[in-house]
Amino acid sequence: MPEKRTYAQRAETIKKAVSKRRKNIRKQAIEHLGSKCQICGYNKCLEALDFHHRDSKIKSFGISTDGNTRSWARVKSEIEKCVLICSNCHREVHAGITQLPTVTSE
Repeated sequence: MPEKRTYAQRAETIKKAVSKRRKNIRKQAIEHLGSKCQICGYNKCLEALDFHHRDSKIKSFGISTDGNTRSWARVKSEIEKCVLICSNCHREVHAGITQLPTVTSE
């Protein structure tokens, strides 16, 4: 008779699956927005890229905090309100040193 998995083993499997899904959603979101900083072009490390909402008043949820647990359709809808920028440019935008690129309608 095969040995039954323990609660701890099942919990660990679920944690790994959730972590993998979150990483895939984030990677998909980064690719959707061009895979590089829209200010300086940085693209070496995906973990250094941030999603910055152009207008915080229309922000439904934070991509980094709650976004990776939502459906791709909801994440895609939310990231279309954002610009992809590297961590350094993101800090400069919040400090008022750098401005976001202007949106061009295609």
